[in-house]
Amino acid sequence: MALFDLPLDDLRRYQPDVTAPADLSEFWTVTMDAIPAAADTVEFVLVDNSLALIDTWDVTFTGFGGTRVKGWLKAPAGAEGPLPAVVEFVGYGGGRGLSHQSTLYAQAGYAHFIMDTRGQGAGGTAGDTPDDHPSAGQNSVSGRMTQGIMNPHDYYYRRVYADAVRAVDAAAAHPLVDPRRIVVAGISQGGGIAIAAAALSPLVSGALPDVPFLQHFRRAATITDAMPYGEIGAYLRRFRHREEAVFETLSYFDGTALAALARVPALFSVALMDATCPPSTVFATFNAWGHEEKQMRVYTYNGHEGGQEFHEIERLRWLADHFAL
Repeated sequence: MALFDLPLDDLRRYQPDVTAPADLSEFWTVTMDAIPAAADTVEFVLVDNSLALIDTWDVTFTGFGGTRVKGWLKAPAGAEGPLPAVVEFVGYGGGRGLSHQSTLYAQAGYAHFIMDTRGQGAGGTAGDTPDDHPSAGQNSVSGRMTQGIMNPHDYYYRRVYADAVRAVDAAAAHPLVDPRRIVVAGISQGGGIAIAAAALSPLVSGALPDVPFLQHFRRAATITDAMPYGEIGAYLRRFRHREEAVFETLSYFDGTALAALARVPALFSVALMDATCPPSTVFATFNAWGHEEKQMRVYTYNGHEGGQEFHEIERLRWLADHFAL
């Protein structure tokens, strides 16, 4: 796909008026106060992953609504802590995968926590966590973007973002992990969840969002009809009278609004031919980020695949610098 969004110089200055709800902080404080501290509920079980150089623990912790959420914790075999840690969230449709998958961060010497995304895991990597909230059965288009969308208290990503904060808590509870050195990371949906976790968790010390989804919803829903943002348009084509209520709900989950709450350094990435997560939506959040130490890597000729292996090196270099501070 060719370049379709704003010119790069305009993207670097792009600061749209994305007004956060007046009760945004209160909404998330009440949400998190209703969930037991993950340190009190987390279980770690060492498993046989058939790998000689990586240890893997099967993790279970309590997330939103009492749902038992799964994850993996991976670390160099026989490592002694405390280790800096990366808590990773996965892309749309994916789950935590299998115990031997995704070992790059552990190979680099870090503890690596991968959170399962509730109700997903049938498209891409496998998942093990159900979404048992009553709103999961409400009318919505195929996918997750419009589940419970008429009320922020019922919206699907309220549960996911809350799970993410408790995933950080759960990672910090393991004796191998240094709770003062935890970075959140993810690609696409995972990047959007990482942004929310960085904004909402006091334990996060840095963020690595790549081509993040769940940003600047109003622009995303009109500049692209690619899925998953296209699910919003599909819903509103049927429920035309619900537009304002839909975007009112989404305002509580918009990474561009949450970014102002983030107080940690960050390395973002963006792809200028990305029709799935348009560059202006990514820059909107980057430019609103609440910490002055932030960097953006731009991949001009890439779509939603982003920087891939080239950006993996960028993330590893950034982590080495960050954790050396």
